[in-house]
Amino acid sequence: MTDVSQRLDLPVGSIGRHANGWWGMMMLVVTEGALFVYLLFAYYYAAVQHGHDWLPEDLPDFRLSLPDTIILLLSSLVVWRGESLLKQGRRGGVTAIYLAVAALMGIVFIAVQALEWATKKFTPFSSSYGSLYYTITGFHMMHVAAGVLILATLSLWCALGYFNRIRSAPVSIGAIYWHFVDAVWLVLFLTFYITPRLGLG
Repeated sequence: MTDVSQRLDLPVGSIGRHANGWWGMMMLVVTEGALFVYLLFAYYYAAVQHGHDWLPEDLPDFRLSLPDTIILLLSSLVVWRGESLLKQGRRGGVTAIYLAVAALMGIVFIAVQALEWATKKFTPFSSSYGSLYYTITGFHMMHVAAGVLILATLSLWCALGYFNRIRSAPVSIGAIYWHFVDAVWLVLFLTFYITPRLGLG
């Protein structure tokens, strides 16, 4: 009875690894991933149709994008570590700190991305390249912002003791979304910052 009462004190939620929320998140990742594929297809189609002439003179550089990429990748590592500690039986407060740090790193990423936008000479209305660049990176920034809200909420719930080693599915589900956002950024970084310099985009 003691174990049962302790579980009932926690918020309603699945315990299993592949809970309903897990499947829902996987469907979200698939659909959102498809949207990014469509956007990137539009970018590469335009690149093929226009050739190298469609690229702006001031290509997006690495001064801000590279540190931003490192920040986002490190945030994934922080989320993974926080999730692992929770599953190992550490107190939820420890995971709360990790998730809060990752959320702050996400905010820094958004701020640096906005700063990079402000330094660009081209606009969403100056060319098809500019339109696609701002649309795709802006769409990704919206996903980062959503991820920050998810991590912040999970951090609060962990701090309140809602999750433990047995009931950690919500944290794992939130981590999946954050890792997805990070993986998408790697593709965007390759698309906008690497391939144009290799003559491929």
